[in-house]
Amino acid sequence: MITASPPTRHPQPQPHQAPQGPQDSPAPAACWQRELAAAIEDPLELCRLLQLDPGTALAGVEAAQGFRLRVPRGYVARMRRGDANDPLLRQVLPQAAELIEHSGYGSDPLGESDSRRAPGLLHKYHGRALLLTTAACAVHCRYCFRREYPYGEAEGPWLTDALNVIREDCSIEEVILSGGDPLTLATARLRRLTGQLAEVPHVRRLRLHTRTPIVLPERVDEALCGWLRTLPWPVVFVLHANHARDVDAQVRVAMQRLRASGATLLNQAVLLAGVNDSVEALQGLSEALWDAGILPYYLHLLDPVRGTAHFAVDEARARELMAGLAARLPGYLVPRLVRENAGEPAKRVIAPAAWSAGRDALHSPRKGGC
Repeated sequence: MITASPPTRHPQPQPHQAPQGPQDSPAPAACWQRELAAAIEDPLELCRLLQLDPGTALAGVEAAQGFRLRVPRGYVARMRRGDANDPLLRQVLPQAAELIEHSGYGSDPLGESDSRRAPGLLHKYHGRALLLTTAACAVHCRYCFRREYPYGEAEGPWLTDALNVIREDCSIEEVILSGGDPLTLATARLRRLTGQLAEVPHVRRLRLHTRTPIVLPERVDEALCGWLRTLPWPVVFVLHANHARDVDAQVRVAMQRLRASGATLLNQAVLLAGVNDSVEALQGLSEALWDAGILPYYLHLLDPVRGTAHFAVDEARARELMAGLAARLPGYLVPRLVRENAGEPAKRVIAPAAWSAGRDALHSPRKGGC
């Protein structure tokens, strides 16, 4: 069992009031904020909605006390009723396996504490700095590599020290908004933050790492798109979908709106046992992303954070999956398989396995024919 202190709980966003500065006043809640406020946080309620045995939820009650469940109802609507192994459900439902201690799994698998230059600012790679804009997320993914991150250390004047470091370091040409999830912040706060960054002449690119448009597509509203159209830099959204069913009709509409606002859309997925660890699942994901206007970018091997070992797929199997995927899809639909290692200057790209299957196996059609 885990003997260390329990994982940090991501705080809940305050959906009925935009984060405020000295001159701000409360604003009416937008549609997405109301949806976020109604997110499911009780595993028993989730199982009831999905017509699952309550024991499915009770098995992970202790894990949920350390890192609580949080999932928007619209995302739950994409899950299969009566299927405890649904790949979307597995991403969010607390499990007893999270409490088992595994060697090599810790609280800071990527060594982010060593790259912290100010509260809320990580500077891991040359030319790029990452702002932890918030601790809040629209969904709590059970494999989250920051599930134990000490967000409380960033409390105080909002990102003031971090912005000062960016202003003073001319090598930082790209700023990445991350968290938590930056799109759980009100658009007014995002606008204020980018207004400050726009005053820094050496910042040339803006990137947002976000899962919110996937699990809560209502977030991509006119206010958000209007803000994006005002930004002075090329903007890249690095989204996070792990399975084809993550990308439904509402998500496709949201992606169309982001693209119309001038954003480039990329996806980074995590290879997860029981979720997408088959050639068929990965192929379906890439094709669903392409249909939504998103380019498959990275497929990450699991970051070994405590409580996630049951999601791990070993590197040899991952390489075999990538070989099979490359044999079925054009190159632009095959994400790069990567592992992030603490202290290295870039993500490590892992080559597919050598061809081992015959031509017929690699090019076999899906069930159902053409």
